[in-house]
Amino acid sequence: MYEIPFLRPNLVKKDRLLSYFEKIEASRIYSNYGPLNHLFETRVIAQMFGGLGAAVTVHNATIGLMLAISQSKRPRGKYAVMPSFTFAATPLAAEWCGLEPYFLDIEPDDWQMNRAQLEETVERLGEQIAVVVPYATFGSAIDLSIYDKLLQEGIPVVIDAAASFGTTVAEDAAQFGKGFGGAVVFSFHATKTFGVGEGGLVYSADQNLIQRIRRAGNFGFSSSRESVMLGLNSKISEYTAAIALATLEGFQAVQERRKTIIGYYRRELQQQDLLLRGWSAQKMQGQVPLQFFSLLSPDSPGNREVIQRLASHSIEARTYFSPACHQQKQFQSYPRSDLQVTERIADRIVSLPLWEEMNEATVGRIVKVLGSITEENAV
Repeated sequence: MYEIPFLRPNLVKKDRLLSYFEKIEASRIYSNYGPLNHLFETRVIAQMFGGLGAAVTVHNATIGLMLAISQSKRPRGKYAVMPSFTFAATPLAAEWCGLEPYFLDIEPDDWQMNRAQLEETVERLGEQIAVVVPYATFGSAIDLSIYDKLLQEGIPVVIDAAASFGTTVAEDAAQFGKGFGGAVVFSFHATKTFGVGEGGLVYSADQNLIQRIRRAGNFGFSSSRESVMLGLNSKISEYTAAIALATLEGFQAVQERRKTIIGYYRRELQQQDLLLRGWSAQKMQGQVPLQFFSLLSPDSPGNREVIQRLASHSIEARTYFSPACHQQKQFQSYPRSDLQVTERIADRIVSLPLWEEMNEATVGRIVKVLGSITEENAV
């Protein structure tokens, strides 16, 4: 056991759930897009997306990606274009939809999919592209203008925004993805900032797309309960919906607490001068209540040594995403662009603990170890 674990999920407490559980007992409806699920979806659209668009809950974000891709992809397309610097769920979802991942590099500053490579790939592959699947890296917002343009050109886009629920953009403090015409997939896994255990949400300004995803997530049933399309079971239970409703009620406080801890990290990094001594941070877009705090280590030592040194001080850290997807056995055979930036970042990425009970002293202890590693390697 680590004195400072990487994550400490903190789901809503039972006393906040009791009134919702009583509603379940009274209705005796336990699943199948029940009344609490409907209430949660309605509140999310009103509170998070300003009443614009539609959303459907899913059992987890991987299933959400599968459904969104299957209901968006061009039928004669072959490739799902995506960054290699993402979680394995993204290419796996493409595979389950009968597509081949096509991996692109990322930008060196914000770690988002390389826009120049994307433009070149779209021009070169043309109709072979079934769908484009950008990743909103570590919860950061991304510039949607290039993806709006792809939609206008008839190229479907499904955004993997697994860690972006709660990320707002500066113009009107709106939830990232608001008004986007493609699908935006969020994760509600217990380790996410908005955690319910297992769960997720697919949002789109295109209400017809959400309706198709909802139907596909209910075995492809028509109103007569006849399966009329390729489907599966993606529905959450009413108990999960109850957790989600209670979590939404306290979500603002969670976001603010995480932003405070992020401020601790930035202040400690500045005091240790680490960003002037070879360390670097992701350039974030929007206000992001991070799931964890990631840095790039100096060229020496590599991230594996940093992880080991932190562990020797009873601090747990990880390497999201190292190895990158194209380096993993399941995906090594798929086509790719030049991935120099991805491989460089995968060698240096260090993801540090972030959970709501952390205080300034805990963050200071973590960053102090990073400082000692830097000093020892400078000798």
